[in-house]
Amino acid sequence: MPLAHLRRSVRAVVLDEDDRILLCRLVIPQPTGTIVVWAAPGGGVERDETILAALRRELHEEVGLAIDADPPHVWHQEVIEPGHAVGYDGVVNDYFLVRVASFHPRGAMSDDELAAEHIVGFRWWRPSDIADYCGPDVFSPRDLATPLAALIAGGVPARPVPLGL
Repeated sequence: MPLAHLRRSVRAVVLDEDDRILLCRLVIPQPTGTIVVWAAPGGGVERDETILAALRRELHEEVGLAIDADPPHVWHQEVIEPGHAVGYDGVVNDYFLVRVASFHPRGAMSDDELAAEHIVGFRWWRPSDIADYCGPDVFSPRDLATPLAALIAGGVPARPVPLGL
């Protein structure tokens, strides 16, 4: 029987004028401790909400960014793994490219509201710092440096690039 209960999410690849990417620091409790994940801002698409409406809402709530134009869809990720997202058989993430001038992220959510979503901070990362990172934290996707470098070098792809875990 196929797994069918997937969490639908949307994320923004927010790049500044120096090609740095804005990532959220997520501290996620696990049965064996906690895991720290650096991920693009975004989150779940609510019932009866379009993907782009969800993207706009999430960017406003988490980092205080308002976007007017429809950004290009650059990556698509499907992770079929029970337990990856609580209550789901996996996730589907669609990533959109948002180019901005560097800013200090501060969204509409309070620190407590962000913490309830496991977000405890933000950081602008250079692609080389991601590629060279050897610490205990992980990135989502795990090999973020590779598709990020390709996106920066090659521009918006003709079709969304499929990502792994």
